[in-house]
Amino acid sequence: MKGKGPENGVILAACIGDCVHVAGVMAFLDIARSHGFETTFMGPAVPVSSLLEEAGRLKPDIIAISYRLDPSALGNLLSEFKEGISKARIEGTRLLFGGTPATGEIAKKSGIFSHIFTGGESPDEVRVILLQEQAQPEANKAHAKNLIERIEGKKPFPLLRHHFGLPTVEETVKGAREIAMAGVLDVLSLGPDQNAQEHFFHPEDMDPAQNGAGGVPVRTREDFIRIYEASRCGNHPLVRCYSGTRDIIKMAAVLKETIHNAWCAVPLFWYNVLDGRSTRPLKDAISENQQVMKWHADRGIPVEVNEAHHWSLRNAPDAVAVATAFLAAYNAKKMGVKHYVAQYMLNTPPATYARMDLAKMLAKIELIEALHDNDFISYRQVRGGLASMSPEKDFAKGQLAASTFLGMLLRPHIVHVVGFSEAYDVARPKEVIESVQIAAGTIHNILDGSIDIQNDPIIMERKEFLLKEAGVILDAIYTIGKGSPDPWSDPETLASAVKLGILDAPHLVGNPAACGKITTRIIDGACWSCDPHTGEPVTEGQRIRALGL
Repeated sequence: MKGKGPENGVILAACIGDCVHVAGVMAFLDIARSHGFETTFMGPAVPVSSLLEEAGRLKPDIIAISYRLDPSALGNLLSEFKEGISKARIEGTRLLFGGTPATGEIAKKSGIFSHIFTGGESPDEVRVILLQEQAQPEANKAHAKNLIERIEGKKPFPLLRHHFGLPTVEETVKGAREIAMAGVLDVLSLGPDQNAQEHFFHPEDMDPAQNGAGGVPVRTREDFIRIYEASRCGNHPLVRCYSGTRDIIKMAAVLKETIHNAWCAVPLFWYNVLDGRSTRPLKDAISENQQVMKWHADRGIPVEVNEAHHWSLRNAPDAVAVATAFLAAYNAKKMGVKHYVAQYMLNTPPATYARMDLAKMLAKIELIEALHDNDFISYRQVRGGLASMSPEKDFAKGQLAASTFLGMLLRPHIVHVVGFSEAYDVARPKEVIESVQIAAGTIHNILDGSIDIQNDPIIMERKEFLLKEAGVILDAIYTIGKGSPDPWSDPETLASAVKLGILDAPHLVGNPAACGKITTRIIDGACWSCDPHTGEPVTEGQRIRALGL
């Protein structure tokens, strides 16, 4: 490539003959521009003679020809182009073709194209071809072996992650290979069953009737290794897995050694008696969860504290979700985490309006990213809420596209794709691949970031209100822990905040570790704390004072 002016060269593109189908070539040029190419598109139905004339004048580094009509007419067009190459003095120019599989066959027979696109290529594949990285697939950024390199290598596109785990190890091994070969998924997020999460090191405690419930029944280190090795093909996706809910440091070591866990996901307040996923007391669980964060930080492994959405899943007020998002990031930083994955789950509770969702997420982002410094940086990961997905397949596909669109307004580094089938059935390879493609198509349509939600007065008013309300909650926690050097990271103070009701959710009623007395209601698409007698919304200050603190 000549590289005159633009970073990576000049591309001239056109739909030739009578072809007026421009969507494919426009998407290609969007990707090219995002990687430093200067592009000129001559438009639809361009005569070959006009293309040759412009190519002779412009002397581009790449000529991209698109044709999606009758293959029988393409041969003559390409013969005319081939004959004119010498006259236009463009012999050294790279020629690319885009069309249907049928027209691609005709283009291949012409022998003049260095690469032929027939639809369905991922942005990574297009980038690799554009930048001529085919000769070093293991070294190129598309196959980077850690999260940060993978994020940097795929910019401006976010990484795509999907949950995967079938009822048997054999099915999961086979499915992991199929997904990797499709080349569309960047992060395979392995979902073990509850028996594995809680009793991996205590098989005698497993309930055989629950094998495969909620995920893949991994029972040995070799099971993890087999799944990982099966994914070492195609685009070599990163692999990661949720933390265990018991013996969690031992499980962290297994995940690092077997699947090279791309990043740790551990809660701060959960996976214990609070949610019934283990029998750990709340205070002990908080302390152990912090130690898991530190264990990964000491080894340079990124950490996600999947916290705030657990409160929203239990209908906690939005202000509690914002406050706990901050506490999660704060504790990760205190434990030495340098690279923090901040998860922003949309559509939770399901009745949340889009503007209120965005306001809640912007409030979380502001608090979390205020913690950034030379030793701590967060990466935005967005996802749709599973509880909001319809069990009707085609309806759910629309919801998947809509939640992806909404998430892209937050300019994420990672999009956690929630498969359209997950509300009614386990996501098998076919559904995973199709869901990821739906998300990828949506991302293409919103990647330019031209919609600025920061200028929406309704969103910004709600964001500022939530920041103030979250501050009230955080101040209350700090006050009850004033005897501690750092109340926001003190396990006893944090456990007390739940027991006293500073942090509370309606679904925690009757839980011995929680207060469970809060009342909430969705009002105009936002989740508010409410007076339990009148049902009217109250501020967090009013709610906390009513607790008698």
